[in-house]
Amino acid sequence: MNSQKIMFKGHSGEQLAAKLLLPNTHDHSTSLKVGAVFSHCFTCSKDILAARTICETLAQQGIAVLSFDFTGLGHSQGEFANTNFSSNVDDLLLACRHMENLGYPVQLMIGHSLGGAAVISAAGRREISSLKAVSVIGAPFEPGHVLDNFADQLADISNQGAVKVNLANREFTITQQFVEDVSENRLEQSLGAMKCALLVMHAPLDKQVSVDNAALIFQQAKHPKSFVSLDDADHLLTNADDARYAATVISSWAQRYIDVQFIPKSDNESVPVSEDIVRVTEVALDNFKQYIDTNRQHIFADEPLSLGGTDQGLTPYQLLSAALGACTNMTIRMYARHKKIPLQSVSVDITHNKIHLADCETCTSADAPAKVDQFVRKISLVGELTDEQRKGLLKIADKCPVHRTLHNVVEVLTQSID
Repeated sequence: MNSQKIMFKGHSGEQLAAKLLLPNTHDHSTSLKVGAVFSHCFTCSKDILAARTICETLAQQGIAVLSFDFTGLGHSQGEFANTNFSSNVDDLLLACRHMENLGYPVQLMIGHSLGGAAVISAAGRREISSLKAVSVIGAPFEPGHVLDNFADQLADISNQGAVKVNLANREFTITQQFVEDVSENRLEQSLGAMKCALLVMHAPLDKQVSVDNAALIFQQAKHPKSFVSLDDADHLLTNADDARYAATVISSWAQRYIDVQFIPKSDNESVPVSEDIVRVTEVALDNFKQYIDTNRQHIFADEPLSLGGTDQGLTPYQLLSAALGACTNMTIRMYARHKKIPLQSVSVDITHNKIHLADCETCTSADAPAKVDQFVRKISLVGELTDEQRKGLLKIADKCPVHRTLHNVVEVLTQSID
């Protein structure tokens, strides 16, 4: 991934600060240059956690992403007091045109909070012919919702024409023209005029913009449209895990509509992926993310950030533990069905450790290494079960095929594909 700091002209002719993230050529499987633009939240900047995480994730998946500071915010020139919602939309459209001039037609726009309302408004104008998908996060149905942040000062703004308000411990000058502009803008017409797919993401417990706004946006939008709950995330996605989840959902959803398939190119394309092949392909050279492909499904494997990965997939040992856990649950469920045991649910916690051979209760081979791999499997069985049924279910867990494989002598043959 290649990061560049760039500038482009905003609606007033002032220079706007932007970050352009370009994917490495080996990050995607198409030569098409596809662009995306991120629109940040009210009085925020391109550098907040949510913006960085989402943009970096999309770039790793093969999209050129531009995030920028609106006029008068972050590192952009101009005065915030001279801007309004309409000027934000103008800045956003200019960002899209700048991307097109760079050779990356914008097919995807992402907006956070009021920035989400801005991308809907921009999409409704239908000026970006390449646009195919829009995703909004915690967006208000009415742009005027931001006035709630300083509702007790609206009378002073009306009387004086402009007042300094405190937002997130920073002072901003809010003018009467801003109040009037944001109040006059409506999204109903824009939602009806959009000719692209829409993904609405919102947290049910969002205290700044209630989830009712998401419901109204979703109702007014035309198909194709999707809604994804962000569970207990806060409005700004200040938790890194929440930001990564949102980024992953957007990247997975978007590939249905835009021209980039988020699948790394394999050097082994001559051998098709069939039922008996699991193909693992490196996604990028600067981290450990791997694309795991079967002929029907795909997932990602990775390592934590602390080990040089991107933390966007299970680690190899977690995948191995998952295989044991999944196989255990399936085996127990099949046995319960066959024996008509009233098992309501089953779950397994797997822990992987390296232990000394002397501590292994079941190891008997004299040729075994000094340390062995130990998988601790804790099984939770829920239901009105007798002691005999419970013992039978726990015993059958040892018959799981993956369990048996791990206990067998395993041979791995390494061959080169010419």
